Amino acid sequence: MIDHYRKLADLLIDVERELRVMQLWELHSPSPQALVSVEPFAVDQLSFSQWLQFIFLPRMYDLIESAASLPENSCIAPMAEEFFKAQSTEAATIILKLAAIDQLINAS
Repeated sequence: MIDHYRKLADLLIDVERELRVMQLWELHSPSPQALVSVEPFAVDQLSFSQWLQFIFLPRMYDLIESAASLPENSCIAPMAEEFFKAQSTEAATIILKLAAIDQLINAS
């Protein structure tokens, strides 16, 4: 399981790096209300890239840090494909990293 955490941490770092390269990394957090959205991917309050930065990455880092159980399944890459297609942004690298995260979690 430690190997899973290490691989996942590496992938999360890659996602963060790619958000920065794509100039989607934000310096300021959204409002506290936006961060407690109950909608999938917080679509009612955040963009997908904001969800990655402010909800997904911190939660996954917390799980790794506490050696907690990973989610039972993950299906983030399809959402990324849809979001970035609408943005007309070159996003192949981040989609591949998110697909690898999906695969790692789903294989656990």
